[in-house]
Amino acid sequence: MKKKTLTTTFLSELSTELAMLLDAGLTVIDCMDAMIEDESGGETTALYREINKALENGDTFSEALRSTGVFPAYMLNMLEAGERTVRLVQTLYALAEHYNRQEQLARTIKSAVLYPAILLALMVCVVLILIVQVLPIFGDVFNRLGTQMSPLALQLVQFGEWLGDVSVVLALIVVAVFALVLILVLVPGFRKSIASFARNKWGGHGVLRDISSSRFTSSMSLAMASGLPIAEAVEISSKISGGSKAIEKKHQKCLDMIYSGSTLSDAMRKTGLLSPQEGKLLSIGGRGGKSEEAMAEIARRNESKAQNEIERLVSRIEPMLVIISSVIVGIILLSVMLPLMGIMTTIG
Repeated sequence: MKKKTLTTTFLSELSTELAMLLDAGLTVIDCMDAMIEDESGGETTALYREINKALENGDTFSEALRSTGVFPAYMLNMLEAGERTVRLVQTLYALAEHYNRQEQLARTIKSAVLYPAILLALMVCVVLILIVQVLPIFGDVFNRLGTQMSPLALQLVQFGEWLGDVSVVLALIVVAVFALVLILVLVPGFRKSIASFARNKWGGHGVLRDISSSRFTSSMSLAMASGLPIAEAVEISSKISGGSKAIEKKHQKCLDMIYSGSTLSDAMRKTGLLSPQEGKLLSIGGRGGKSEEAMAEIARRNESKAQNEIERLVSRIEPMLVIISSVIVGIILLSVMLPLMGIMTTIG
């Protein structure tokens, strides 16, 4: 467990369980004892025992988690802030909601990538089978009839023969692509580098911008619930939300405006981090002493917006792939069936 990355699901469940136990009046050590009793052994129990040992040695809860070396820095910073402001229970509840939102967003993104990828792979396989296996059979039929296929069909047959000649190279390319995907899955550092490149290149546009905005407002909601000063909350949230260089400049400009005396709602609205409607909601919440609740509502709205945008994108891609594959298959079949039907009509 010590060298493994903890999942957002685990972090959300751990935060929820601890918050409920602390809210019931138990001490942190009593909470860990209860959680150890509920576990049936394994790596999770070993992790909890390690945390409990650090607590018994006098460490604070955030220090005990930090000593294990497996918890994310953002969570540790929020817990430390919650301890400073005596709002540990609220911070844990907010962490649970934060990581739950991140898990739901991650699932939406994975689904959005997986389904079109599978559909594209199936489309390529069908077309290749038609070109490499089916068209040569029709070629033999036409040769026996003493005629030739259409020019398009002949070109496709030649293309299929070329694919057969370079099959070894194609196999190596497929293996390389598979290895790259495997590295992306198994090596977090490489995956983060690719994600960082994509964010810097396209993070300020479309769905990536919406994802970045969702993560930023969700982090802001958690930081405010932990009792952090506004400027510190903006600074920490900007570090983990991702986005392009343009978005990072907006974060910095927002931070500068806050240091200059602007309110959070004005700074975020004027820098474009919030829409006018969202800025108005945050402003009203601030005047009513409900800034945390307003930011939490904005975070939920941004998450819903990002998920809807991803689903909208997928709803366009999937039919497009189906249409393209149907047109390609139809053209291939018609290129041989129409001449063959003409020959059969002549013979008849």
